[in-house]
Amino acid sequence: MAQLAAPVRVLFVLALLAAPLQGVRAGESKDSPLHAAQTSKYTPDWCKALPRPEYKALQRVLANEAWFEVYKPAPGVFAIYEPHQSEEVISYLIVGTKQALLFDTGMGIANIRAVVRQLTSRPVVVLNSHTHDDHVGGNWQFEFVYGMDTEFTRKNAKGSKDDAQAEVAPGEICGELPKGFNPKTYATKPWKISRFIQNGFRINLGGRTVEVIATPGHTPDAISLLERANGLLFTGDTYYPAAIWLFRPETDFAAYRASIVKLAALAPELKMVLGAHNIPAAQPDVLAKLVTAFDAVRAGKIAPEPASPGKVLYKTEGITFLMKAPEAK
Repeated sequence: MAQLAAPVRVLFVLALLAAPLQGVRAGESKDSPLHAAQTSKYTPDWCKALPRPEYKALQRVLANEAWFEVYKPAPGVFAIYEPHQSEEVISYLIVGTKQALLFDTGMGIANIRAVVRQLTSRPVVVLNSHTHDDHVGGNWQFEFVYGMDTEFTRKNAKGSKDDAQAEVAPGEICGELPKGFNPKTYATKPWKISRFIQNGFRINLGGRTVEVIATPGHTPDAISLLERANGLLFTGDTYYPAAIWLFRPETDFAAYRASIVKLAALAPELKMVLGAHNIPAAQPDVLAKLVTAFDAVRAGKIAPEPASPGKVLYKTEGITFLMKAPEAK
C-alpha cells in the first residue's frame, strides 16, 4: 500500500476517529460455538469485522509477521497488534536514541521479543499498563521489567493459567494459532519485577522521556504513559475504543473517575491518545467525552443493554462501558 507522509498520516487517522470505534472486546458479545475455534474453519462474529478500516491510514511494517501486525502511528513508536485473538490487544514499542520501552507485552501466544528485535537493536525495558494476563504474556522474555508497587502487581507476576485459558476458549481465536503453540498448556509465565516504581516516575530513553501517571480504577496498578514533548498519551485499558471493562473484582469506580479526570486535564497538551485494544489512535477530546459518559452512567441517565451473562453495556458519547448487571430490586 502507498504510504502517507507522517504528518498527513497522523491527521488522517485522527480524522477517522472523530467518533470512537464501537468495537468488540472479549466478554462483550461473541459467539459460543460447540466446537473449538482453534482453526480457521470457524469464524467468530467479532472476527468478521476485521481488518478494521482505520489501519489503512497507518504505516505498516514487518508485514510478514503471522500472528502480529505492526504499525507506526507516530515517529519512533510501533503499535504491535494481535488481531487473531478477541482482545485485539496492542503493545507499544517506544524507541529512543539510547534505549527502548515496551509498554505491555501482549498475550504471550507468539514471540513478541522476536518482533521487538526486528524493530530495534537498542536495549529494551518493559513497563505494563496494568497486569491483566493479556498485557503481560511476554514479560518473562525480557531481562528488565518495571512494576508498580502494588500487591496486585506482585500477585500477577506469579503468572496465571486460568485467566490465560479463558483467552483461547472457543470463540476467542480468529484464524490459526502460531505453529507449535499448545492451547491446552497455555499460561502466562511468571516474571520478575526488576524495579518497583510509583506515580511520576520518568524514563529517559535518549532524546525522549516518558512519564508514568498512575490511573487506578480498571486495576489497582493501572497506569498511563505520557510523552509530553511529542504530545502522546498511552492509556492502557483506562481508555480504548471498544467496551471498557469495569466489572472485575479489582475495579474501583471512584478511583477510575479520578483517573479519567486527571487524563482529561492533559488533553490541551496532547496530539494523540493511544489505547491498548482494537486501534491505536484517538483524538485527545475523547478524554473529556470519557468523563462525561462515565458520569452519565453513574448518575443513572443511561439505560443498560444486555451483554454476556451478568454483564451489561452502557453506551453514550461514543463511549461504551462493560459493567456488572444491576441487581434486581
